[in-house]
Amino acid sequence: MLTNLHKLGTPAENSIWIAGAARSGKTARLVEQFCLWSETVKSLPATLSSRGRSGRRRAGQTAPAILVLAANGENRLELADRIAAATQAKYAFHSTTPFGFFEQEVLLFWPLLVESLDLKAQFPLRLQPETELELAARLWRRELDEGILQQTGVSPNRMVRRTLDLLQLAAVSGTPREEIKSILEQGFALSDGSNSLWTSMGELLERWREWCLTRGLLTYGIVCELYWRYLLPNPAYQQQLASRYQAVIADDVDDYPAISRHLFDRMLDRGAAGAFSYNRDGGVRLGLGADTEYLAQLESRCQRVENLDAKAGLALEIGDLAVSLAVNTEGFYPLGLTLPGSVRSLETTSRAQLLRETAEIIVDAVKSQAVEPQEIAVIAPGMDAIARYSLTEILARSGIATESLNDQRPLSTTPEIRALLTLLALVYPGLGRLVDRDAVAEMLVILGSQKHREAVETEDSQPNNFHLKSQIPNAKSIDPVRAGLIADSCFCPNVDRPQLLEIKVFPRWDRLGHRAARACEQIVEWIEQQRLQQQERLLPSPIALLDRAIQKFLIGDRYLAGDRLAALRELMETAAHYWEIHGRMQRQEPTNSSDSETIAQFIQLLRQGTVTANPFPVGLEGPAARTVTLANIFQYRSSRRAHKWHFWLDAGSPLWLSGGAATLFGAPLFLRSQLGRPWETEDETAADQQRLRRILVDLLSRCSVLYLCHSELAVNGQEQTGPLVPLIQSAVSCQQSGIGHSAFGIRHST
Repeated sequence: MLTNLHKLGTPAENSIWIAGAARSGKTARLVEQFCLWSETVKSLPATLSSRGRSGRRRAGQTAPAILVLAANGENRLELADRIAAATQAKYAFHSTTPFGFFEQEVLLFWPLLVESLDLKAQFPLRLQPETELELAARLWRRELDEGILQQTGVSPNRMVRRTLDLLQLAAVSGTPREEIKSILEQGFALSDGSNSLWTSMGELLERWREWCLTRGLLTYGIVCELYWRYLLPNPAYQQQLASRYQAVIADDVDDYPAISRHLFDRMLDRGAAGAFSYNRDGGVRLGLGADTEYLAQLESRCQRVENLDAKAGLALEIGDLAVSLAVNTEGFYPLGLTLPGSVRSLETTSRAQLLRETAEIIVDAVKSQAVEPQEIAVIAPGMDAIARYSLTEILARSGIATESLNDQRPLSTTPEIRALLTLLALVYPGLGRLVDRDAVAEMLVILGSQKHREAVETEDSQPNNFHLKSQIPNAKSIDPVRAGLIADSCFCPNVDRPQLLEIKVFPRWDRLGHRAARACEQIVEWIEQQRLQQQERLLPSPIALLDRAIQKFLIGDRYLAGDRLAALRELMETAAHYWEIHGRMQRQEPTNSSDSETIAQFIQLLRQGTVTANPFPVGLEGPAARTVTLANIFQYRSSRRAHKWHFWLDAGSPLWLSGGAATLFGAPLFLRSQLGRPWETEDETAADQQRLRRILVDLLSRCSVLYLCHSELAVNGQEQTGPLVPLIQSAVSCQQSGIGHSAFGIRHST
């Protein structure tokens, strides 16, 4: 161990546990601790370090000796930036997420695993969730067709996803996969399901794991299992781990999986010092693999414990009261309670009216300069497409932009993506069944956009100081009506070679206008050029075609909103990964399938509504950062952001009490405190109430003004009777009595 012990002291004396609520200063304390350690922990010579992602380090450079972990990618970037700013980027460190670290270590020490597990010596590839789902569905096709892998009311694809998630949950909890069957039997002993189903799931997962490892394919679950079960106990690996890292700093360990504690224990046992922050009201990923209670026991390994008791935002004023009103099951509420004027209620009859009035309040607040757009967040238990579209459109009319936080919608919901998929079907042969008249018309509208305009340099501009006007959204050279007429006359369906003919085959093409005719001609000419190159084998791959189309029609000198650019990045990353996996499969199991068949499978995969992974996060800068944030509860809490004003949309919804998509099937059964016990109704009720308590305290810590936006009727017409109704009624009562008067000087609708 290379620790400078006379300065750093023994690890037990220097390991620190920092506990506190949101915005209590935990991360700042970790950054401070890094600054202290960076001056005493010796950097390792480059010869002792591994080869980094950025390439081989140059001679004379040193390797990081401190491991810095954050709960997710966005938080990791923010923490790394704060450390770099605090130290003026003088000290090297390794920044990653728990799973990112597990994956890096498995790939780096793959030869050890090949030797110990007798695997085929080949470089491993990690499957993205969408590819994992498709390949597993193919492997288990017989079981799906025969109803062996089936639950009432669950679609086949969802059933495959549930089964794969069980392997992931077992791996991140440190549970041997062989015990999955018995855990399901014990946990669901009083619920729906049969022992034969749980047995089948266990057997299918064994076959899936063997199938993947034989081909060098890794999934989230397989990576985590390989790490905690085979790599971490390896003495050779433990020695390497101890020689590389002298200290570990981990932020928000309440969101880490159980096997992270195995890693921390090994590092502390080997002499490393640790600094860990823990949010008692966190546990955002509880239900998705995190084990908050198990990680809390890490406190006993730390000699120094710091409790940051300061509460932030509205949690200081109404945190306990809000929890009491929402979680109190006996229906007993304090008499004469009052809420501050910073908590207001907006009530309407219908949800459509609620969305409109919520947007109007935001517009009034921004225009009156009571708050800036970037200081506003609209949060809902389920931010559906209707709410996103309505709020975005109404705010856009007043020049207020919005940002949908980690908006995980299927790629096929983006018009630009659908247009590119149609292009693939028109260029490559044999895809005629995947393109129709409506798809061609939409493609013409999307690709036939005018270039955007920018203001020229102003007269009073200084040299090298250009003042550019905000980019104007593209005008459509081909509107939907003209596109429909062109598709009716110029699109020639064909199973093998569907074709978009020249504009002049339309008898009255001259009445379409010059702009529309010219734009259509350019699209037709470009498609024919790509077809010719494809026939002459000058088109390298479908990925190259997508890249050319994006450069030609969608970006370059055209304006495209940030969410559309993110969707294009997702498409390119997904396509590159898909063909990389296809190439691996073809080398190992050659088939006679053509490029067209692979493209058809790719198009169908996206059109089925598969949700792809988010691209690498890119922060907004400049004017684009002045946006109102739209997010659901899980997305917002995961980002750990804070805004001056919160609008809790659908505050009366019962979804506030439900984990929804943020809880995987069977997740509670794999918590370390739950292993071997049945999951009963009382456990479910207690878990829901604890989750609601954490949500309320966490969100209230992140705002200073709160609007409870509630409609009497939900989208389906049913009355809203969620757990926050007592809080809403209290806010209404205070407003009507004049206690909660507005101090913001803007119009309110109640």
